[in-house]
Amino acid sequence: MHKTSTRQRLARWLAAGLLAAAAPAAMAAFSITTVHDNNNAARPQYIIDTDAGLVFKVRAWDNGSSTTSSGDLSSMVYKGVEYADASRGTQLNSGADWLYTGVSAVAVTAELVNANGTVVPASAANNGVVVGDAYIRVTLTVNSTKGGTLTHYYVVKKGESNIHMGTHFTEEPDVHGLVRFIARIPIARLPNGGPPHAAGGLVSYGGQSYWAEDLRGTSGAIEASDVFGFAATDPRYGQSRSKHYANRRLKDWEFVGGTGPGVGVWFWRDNNEGGSGGPFYRSLLQQITDTTNELTYIVNYGEAQTEAFRMGVLNTYTMIFNDGTPPSARPDTSWYGKVGMLGYVPPLGRGSVSGAGLTGRIAGLPYTVGFANAQAQYWADADPADGHFTATGMLPGVYTMTVYKGELAVQTGTVTVTANASYALNPVAITGDPETTPALWRIGHWDGTPQEFINGDKLTFMHPSDVRMASWLVSPFVVGQSDAATQWPAYQWKDVNNGLQIRFTLKRGQNAAPLRLRIGTTADYNSARPQVTINSWTSGIPAAPPKVSRNLTVGTYRGFNRTYTFDIPAAQLVVGTNVLTINTVSGTAGASFLSPALSFDAIDLVAAN
Repeated sequence: MHKTSTRQRLARWLAAGLLAAAAPAAMAAFSITTVHDNNNAARPQYIIDTDAGLVFKVRAWDNGSSTTSSGDLSSMVYKGVEYADASRGTQLNSGADWLYTGVSAVAVTAELVNANGTVVPASAANNGVVVGDAYIRVTLTVNSTKGGTLTHYYVVKKGESNIHMGTHFTEEPDVHGLVRFIARIPIARLPNGGPPHAAGGLVSYGGQSYWAEDLRGTSGAIEASDVFGFAATDPRYGQSRSKHYANRRLKDWEFVGGTGPGVGVWFWRDNNEGGSGGPFYRSLLQQITDTTNELTYIVNYGEAQTEAFRMGVLNTYTMIFNDGTPPSARPDTSWYGKVGMLGYVPPLGRGSVSGAGLTGRIAGLPYTVGFANAQAQYWADADPADGHFTATGMLPGVYTMTVYKGELAVQTGTVTVTANASYALNPVAITGDPETTPALWRIGHWDGTPQEFINGDKLTFMHPSDVRMASWLVSPFVVGQSDAATQWPAYQWKDVNNGLQIRFTLKRGQNAAPLRLRIGTTADYNSARPQVTINSWTSGIPAAPPKVSRNLTVGTYRGFNRTYTFDIPAAQLVVGTNVLTINTVSGTAGASFLSPALSFDAIDLVAAN
């Protein structure tokens, strides 16, 4: 009896082992199953079972297509439902084999990583299974012809329905000049965007709630190939929609995603230390079409960019599958140090900066303290009561510290961060705020934004031509009578509302000395800059700023803050009414809302010395 029982148990174990080798991933626990497309060993894919209801597949062979390529997530099955678009990949950029010019070879490896750090590679056999108890790491490696390397990871912790990702690169991908990860999910599976407080979230305006990036029902492009409008027969005719209008300031969002029947799919971002553009940077994050809900995680992006891209940093982010509840906390990442991702720096390898306060603030305005060098960027909100701040989790190095009033830099300094230590600052005095200079008159606030002007509340989620925008054409602004919120436009275009006029009165004696006109801008397009005429005097034309990509029509007023100063000879000023005309000038052509343009911060008249 004993011998028979042993033989029976052995037979069952052998049968179970053979079954495991041939079983699909759904029958395995926390595991990697290798499958060969059409039984071809040169066409492997790895099926990852998270042991939490999520089973996803990584393609590990190059099929010669940019829409579905090596390194893609070719399948994402959550609780038995497929969320991957079979025709277009869930992928880096537009496919990992389309990152660097002339490069299509992408190396893909899949491995178990045990809690003690032991690595077990995926099976090479068709339908071969390896089972683990801690972590799984899938690594994509792409080498450029210039010597740069991009490494991308999919990592999983047992029992979590999350796909953690990390992207590290020593050379910027040059096919598109950006780094992003995009998930394209069939619209029937994920028909909704996110909640109001999220990036790409529900917008409420004029009694209507909608997602500004939702293109369903639009009739065609009204600008380029990415800003859309509606047919004349649609009640929404004249409104605009675009993926660009899913943006939020980087400091204001933590996740982007959407929901469908019984599901939510979300990206949760890291601290964006390897990104570029600082705390106020905006970029596209989501697009909803008739066929797919496209969630985009931006590592860096060239549109309206204000600084060089950063290299050599591990950028991490997490794709979360759940029941549709918006995530409320960052997923646990304390185990990242155990899976061997290139560029990972643990908490003990990082430092912090704290400031006892900020002096010279203007009450009621928000202040942000930013830190930046060639390797990393960070920021912290200043306390509204006393201005104290703390930035944590910083890579060691020397940083330029910038104090922003609103979004305008008003003070800079230098700090040094060392590992496992805090750099403590005494209260920082703000000495560079232009608003502290007494002015004869001022339109707007020196805060780095045009939001206090006409249409300032709609700039980031509609096109300037949208029928819900107030007219960009205004009557002359009369100092002391007119209201900036209703009588001064946020933007000025050479071909739309050029020649804006300001009328101001000087008393006897005020015109006895030269005065200085200051015009602050937050962004410019097509080398636009202001030229002014006061009474019969016309200023020179300032030097042209460098050309940048589209900005004002794609939901961002954030660019380079510039201040243009014009010293007005006293002889050109009169007692009584003076007439100032501001023209946007540029040697670059352009029509309508793509003509050279400016975004206003503030305008004032001060003493010339």
